Amino acid sequence: MNQKNIKLGTHGEQYGNWMSNPVFYMLGGVIAVIALLTVLSFTVFHLPVLGIIFAVLLIAACAVTCWFAWIRKQYSFGGGGMMNKVHQTLLSHLDFDGKGTILEVGCGSGPLTIRAALTWPECKAVGIDYWGAVWNYSKELCEKNARSEGVGDRCSFQRGDANHLDFPDETFDAVISNYVYHNITNAPDKQVLLKESLRVLKKGGVFALHDDMKPGMYGDMEALVNELKAEGYQDVQVIQTAEEIFGILSRAKMLALGHSAALVGRK
Repeated sequence: MNQKNIKLGTHGEQYGNWMSNPVFYMLGGVIAVIALLTVLSFTVFHLPVLGIIFAVLLIAACAVTCWFAWIRKQYSFGGGGMMNKVHQTLLSHLDFDGKGTILEVGCGSGPLTIRAALTWPECKAVGIDYWGAVWNYSKELCEKNARSEGVGDRCSFQRGDANHLDFPDETFDAVISNYVYHNITNAPDKQVLLKESLRVLKKGGVFALHDDMKPGMYGDMEALVNELKAEGYQDVQVIQTAEEIFGILSRAKMLALGHSAALVGRK
């Protein structure tokens, strides 16, 4: 199916937003505290210099909030359209024939898993996620979204940990992931996470593992590519996706995704 013909979220599905509500709750609290300190510095403590400092901090906090609100709009399925573009790009780099079962590591509210099922009507799609409280996603929400999009019979979701996937070796025909690994704070070595995702991939299976691959976080990815090739993996490469998705690198950086890249290939 042509990716451009797939329009998610048109039936009332709830896919949420990467820039979650708690972020704005926290920013609102910070702004309220700084505003109070600004007023007290001028009116009660009579410390105008301190008041000016707090006023500058208040302006900065408001500016950051506006920036985050703009990012939130871009992330929204009904807003800037970035999410659809990200998913289209990722799947376009997956050399999958649509046969068998595809795994998404870190499925969130389920949109990429669902898009994969819509893209390849003969495949089954499995999404796993830890579903932390920050984004308020759940297995039930994913299943509801899949049913609403018409692929509930081919999508399944379960709780899982990307550090230790609860599947035997060589279970899936394709493995994908999207902007997940950098959020896993208890896994400092991101290449270990990538290898764990590849562990459950069948021989001959394909993968597209996409993230904001900052060098300080991911290390030498070319060394990983060479290591995988030495182990028999084929067509392995790291594809820089920032400009492909966002048009220009500066926009990707403004969205805090300037190091977007995908590790792709065949096992």
